[in-house]
Amino acid sequence: MYQFILDEPLSENLENMLRKAFAGESKAYVRNLAFARRADQEGYPQIARLFKAVAEAERVHAEEYLKYLEGVVEGTEKNLRTAFENEMLAKGEIYPLFIKEAVASKREDLSWSFIRSRDVEDRHAKLYKEALSALASEREVDYHVCKVCGYVFTGAVPDSCPVCRSSEKDFKENRLNPQWGFNSRSLLRLSI
Repeated sequence: MYQFILDEPLSENLENMLRKAFAGESKAYVRNLAFARRADQEGYPQIARLFKAVAEAERVHAEEYLKYLEGVVEGTEKNLRTAFENEMLAKGEIYPLFIKEAVASKREDLSWSFIRSRDVEDRHAKLYKEALSALASEREVDYHVCKVCGYVFTGAVPDSCPVCRSSEKDFKENRLNPQWGFNSRSLLRLSI
């Protein structure tokens, strides 16, 4: 595969454009996967395959742009610290503003969605902190994700989610991406 990336700093304007392109491609990836699910539900498997294929193309674009954004992906320890800080920022500063606006707009449905996300961010931060603390050990941990609110469980799966109260049927094993060189049917195990 041919890829040529100059090791030169970007102008501020070009870096901003690159960040926007990365964000746009990342959103397009998720949006097209949602479109694919809807097409499947409506009985259009060919259209669903098209959306999935284009979603994969958008992911390729996003990952390419990420390579140009210096300092975004660092070593694992630094990445864990950055992820922890981002989760704490979302929980403490970003989601409270979103919740306040949703309540002011009398959108209880949306405020509860933001509240669940805020509460789950705290769990994500805890998981990152635990992983950072145990970085040198070789303990394997199984992860499951609540498909309703995004809460991440480790080890045994409880009967219901502590955030949204969804049942065990709404939990998904987090599987490795086959592009990472692992069997996509194997359960995600993170050595921490």
